[in-house]
Amino acid sequence: MARCLKGPKDDGVANRARAVRLLRRLAAIAIASVVVLGAGPATRAAEVDAVRLWRAPDHTRVVLDLSGSAEFDTLSLGNPNRFVVDLASSQLDTSLKSLPLEGTPIRQLRSGVRNGTDLRLVFDLTAAVRTSVFLLPPNETTGYRVVIDLFDDIEPVAPRPVLSVESLDSRRDIVIAIDPGHGGEDPGASGPGGLREKSVVLQIARRLEDQLAKIPGFKPVLVRTGDYYVSLKSRRDRARALKADLFVSIHADAFREKSAHGASVYALSTRGATSTTAQYLADTENAADLVGGVELGEMDPMLAGVLADLSMTGTLDTSLNLGTLILEQIDGVARLHKKRVEQAGFAVLKSPDVPSLLIETGFISNPGEAERLATPAYQDKMARAIRRGIQSWFARQPPPGTLLAWQREKGGSEVTIVAGDTLSEIAERYGVTVASIKQSNGLGRDVIFVGQTLVIPEG
Repeated sequence: MARCLKGPKDDGVANRARAVRLLRRLAAIAIASVVVLGAGPATRAAEVDAVRLWRAPDHTRVVLDLSGSAEFDTLSLGNPNRFVVDLASSQLDTSLKSLPLEGTPIRQLRSGVRNGTDLRLVFDLTAAVRTSVFLLPPNETTGYRVVIDLFDDIEPVAPRPVLSVESLDSRRDIVIAIDPGHGGEDPGASGPGGLREKSVVLQIARRLEDQLAKIPGFKPVLVRTGDYYVSLKSRRDRARALKADLFVSIHADAFREKSAHGASVYALSTRGATSTTAQYLADTENAADLVGGVELGEMDPMLAGVLADLSMTGTLDTSLNLGTLILEQIDGVARLHKKRVEQAGFAVLKSPDVPSLLIETGFISNPGEAERLATPAYQDKMARAIRRGIQSWFARQPPPGTLLAWQREKGGSEVTIVAGDTLSEIAERYGVTVASIKQSNGLGRDVIFVGQTLVIPEG
């Protein structure tokens, strides 16, 4: 039987073949290892740690606090009205039963699991709504949030200032837009014992509204009436829609050092802040939309063109002069941080045609000032000081077509209080009664202050 003998060349071919087979086997093992490793623990699901809800006059906001980022899809359904939010790779780690649904278009909020790993939230609605859903990245105070806004399906009507009854043409009311800062998702600064800026400034704003409403010729309007957030741009837009004669934003901010103290009045600056504190506070307030929750597309680009408007010069002059009168009145109630109106680039003040001021009623981060800010008596004093400053300015400079301007044209006059003046002496001097002076100026007591301007009614 013949034998086939292998030479050196044949051995080399066989060895190469075995090496190729070995390499292929090792490659297959490596690929299998990669597949096994890749099929290890799945990406950790984002947990919904809390669900919170706020009701505003025109919409309902629901905020989902997440442990991490999550993608989402939405779906609107009719007959019956429902809105669905699907969160990918997420799970609910809180209860939905205690949400305050009364007064909202949400009849029920329920949850379920979809595709094994996704969280489905279903809003059973009592009426049709317009929706906006967006993801907010973490900031210094909160983690990831999904914000769900359900807007009432009502055609918006631009508010109009309430005019005087006697003549809509020549005796309109002076409209004061009062803006309590922060609100809802954005608590603002915090003080000792859990005191929150959003609650303090709302109380002061309500007291200011109540005081101005008692003065003939004034129409105060709150920009925020409850615990919900309003974007910085919307606050300005609200004042402009009202054709306001003045926009006043009320705050009680914080600073890095707890020793910082004193009330301040701020106007807009077109060139830069007048102090380090002013710049710090402006930066803090301008970041409110990031905390309060505003969709990126709705954020206001702070265009320099607004500041270039020719009407801005007159508006700023009025703001500074009016702010000086308010600061003088506050000086009798609280310590001042600075004895002049400061300026900085506050976004909320950037209305080219509405005189605008931001009033820091004190530093809530200062324990002593926080204690005073929390008391109704101090809140009332601060509101009264702001009101006196506003009233003094418009008594001297009533806008054309207003009731105060009409009164001056018809022989009504004004008096600026000096040391030693009393209501009874002023009434005797002008031949009117103390009661009529008090009524015309919204005074609840027989107390007047140096520098205060009073309107004297016709005798």
